[in-house]
Amino acid sequence: MPTLKLVSHKLCPYVQRAAIALSEKGIPFERVDIDLSNKPGWFLEVSPLGKTPVLLVGRQPVFESAVICEYLEDTAAPQLHPQDALRRAQHRGWIEFASAILNSIAGLYNAPDQASLSLKAQELRGRFRQLEAELSDGPYFEGDAFSLVDAAFAPVFRYFDVLDGMAGLHYFEDCPKLRAWREALRQRASVKDAVSAEYPQLLAGFLKARNSAVSSYIE
Repeated sequence: MPTLKLVSHKLCPYVQRAAIALSEKGIPFERVDIDLSNKPGWFLEVSPLGKTPVLLVGRQPVFESAVICEYLEDTAAPQLHPQDALRRAQHRGWIEFASAILNSIAGLYNAPDQASLSLKAQELRGRFRQLEAELSDGPYFEGDAFSLVDAAFAPVFRYFDVLDGMAGLHYFEDCPKLRAWREALRQRASVKDAVSAEYPQLLAGFLKARNSAVSSYIE
């Protein structure tokens, strides 16, 4: 396989998906972090949407996290999708569900007041209850096998290392399987390594700068 570079932003959850997939497949790669508020010209040439992540395969760019993960599935073992076609399609659907939750999280940390924050928290709790009903006995989404669904949800849960309990809001009270899954992902090496040591401080600074209801709870 040609030399791989993962163009990333330190806080982007979609970058984490790609980094986890690369690590799970044991593929060496170089990570190149950029400032999305001051995008270099070369980045705009390889990212038509102006977003991270971008995987540079030699000089050829692959953009969008879902596409990057599918490319890795096509080119490197071990396989992180189920072999069964129907179950594989269902996994892809749950990966999209993870993206929907990330959108809801953005709505949460951008909520302008306490009432809006509470509504967004209620929305997230509802989504997590839906997910709870789908989970196996663990430790991962599909039981013992780590999959791309796990890679998609690990960055989702990482937000709640900061957000859970903030403003007296809890998101996983009725979801014991989800809590166990979250903890199993937290302990996995590929998930730990998907962010830098400064990630918690960077996330707290990002949330503080939103000037939203959540911002007032960040010290």
